[in-house]
Amino acid sequence: MSIKAIALELYRAQQKVSGLEKELEQAAPPEKDRIKDELRAAVTEMKQMRRMLDGAKVESPFTNRVPGRYSR
Repeated sequence: MSIKAIALELYRAQQKVSGLEKELEQAAPPEKDRIKDELRAAVTEMKQMRRMLDGAKVESPFTNRVPGRYSR
């Protein structure tokens, strides 16, 4: 998965979390439990996407960055 695709999924997950938080504030008491469960799952997905994006941006410590040398 490309960094751009991961970033797009992260944005969607953030929007979903934000929407669920607003919905939770305005929800009636019987609906709050269902929304909390959805929110918990959405936050987990958002954190996973964030970790994937952060991991994709980290340069590998095993790459050869010596000037004048090219890896095959």
